[in-house]
Amino acid sequence: MKMTINIRQCTFEDLYKLQELSSETFNETFKHQNSPENMNAYLEKAFNLKQLEKELSNVFSQFYFVYFHNEIAGYLKINTNDAQSEEMDDDSLEIERIYIKSKFQKLGLGKHLLDKAVELAIAKNKKIIWLGVWEKNENAIAFYKRMGFVQTGIHSFYMGDEEQTDFIMRKTLI
Repeated sequence: MKMTINIRQCTFEDLYKLQELSSETFNETFKHQNSPENMNAYLEKAFNLKQLEKELSNVFSQFYFVYFHNEIAGYLKINTNDAQSEEMDDDSLEIERIYIKSKFQKLGLGKHLLDKAVELAIAKNKKIIWLGVWEKNENAIAFYKRMGFVQTGIHSFYMGDEEQTDFIMRKTLI
């Protein structure tokens, strides 16, 4: 059977789906390595409707859903200019999130979203794409390395009241 994969940009009509998907995928990925209190604090802060609406309103941020056989499987969030979570130059595009539901992982959807981010970066005349990935997320780090990213630094990420370390990884586009 042929895989049917579609990617489309999110709109305000997708706000509730985006919230549900964000909470579900983040929880699936990180609940085993964090306390319930810190998980709940982060989910409530990062994925409340007001916060997601603010992010969707930002002209320098875009969200894209990926569908697998017409079922929503995950999403991509990119940032440019002042929307980037770290101070970067104007030649940079941030991949803030690539989140895939666990049942859709290992199907190549992350690569499709990464390819979409590269396509968007090129269309926006960006020379570098970068992201932050938790130092304990070994699968994601290995994936990004396979995709040509290299670690160039670290930054702090707060999960509730716990400070964690994210690796900053970059890829230069040709």
